[in-house]
Amino acid sequence: MPEATKNWFITGASTGLGEALATYLIEKGDRVAATFRQPAQADEFTKKAPGQALGVLVDVTDAAQITAAVQQAVDAFGRLDVLVNNAGYGSLGSIEEIDEAEVQRQFDVNVFGPLRLVRAVLPHLRAQKSGNILNITSVGGLIGLAHAGIYNGSKFALEGLGEALAAQLGPLGIHVTNVEPGPFRTNWAGVSATYTETQIADYQPTVGEGLKASLGRDGNQAGDPVKAAAAMYQLVRLPNPPVHLLLGAFAYKLARQKFQGLLQEIDDFAYLGEPTDF
Repeated sequence: MPEATKNWFITGASTGLGEALATYLIEKGDRVAATFRQPAQADEFTKKAPGQALGVLVDVTDAAQITAAVQQAVDAFGRLDVLVNNAGYGSLGSIEEIDEAEVQRQFDVNVFGPLRLVRAVLPHLRAQKSGNILNITSVGGLIGLAHAGIYNGSKFALEGLGEALAAQLGPLGIHVTNVEPGPFRTNWAGVSATYTETQIADYQPTVGEGLKASLGRDGNQAGDPVKAAAAMYQLVRLPNPPVHLLLGAFAYKLARQKFQGLLQEIDDFAYLGEPTDF
């Protein structure tokens, strides 16, 4: 018996994981509404597979554009099954040196953008009592790095929203998964990122070296975007998908180190914290 076709809405499909996912899904026979910021890109995507691919114009900081695009996708496909909050970028540098306007932009794109999408799509998913929401967070949403504090803050926030949504929507038949990639071979660490150069000498050994390492990995990351797309295709077809899905061996290594260390820290300092109840 053939697998049921699913209708996807993917933000940020012009490059990287979003582009790889949209392409993979079309090849597998699913229908995809994908967001772009340039009309020519949206038109080109629609022409790839008329009736199966729909390019829509969306800036995730614009609520009106989001509402219109979601309705356009529903009108074209009849329903939506999967929302992928993929659009985002990394603002890298020390917490002290990244200016406030850039911090606000980072959170507007990486946190408030997905929140706007969720609010626009949820009425449709609730009406049908089914669906999946995939938040593309990052292993950086689980682990803070010296050179990525503002980015980490935005992804930690998205992780929290995703976990709460999973608890809120599970009884309605809607599954939420935080997808947490490690380094993948995309433009994330290159032209897609914003780098604030480290001027404060105290931060050179930590932030400065971290920025160099990030730039040095650009184009050499171990993660394969096509394999990530295949994992997400399978994920939404599981009867009970996880709330968290790490992608790539590097992400699994870091996450295991983090949580093993966290459990040890909890035990080591329980003598201070546990006796504070009445």
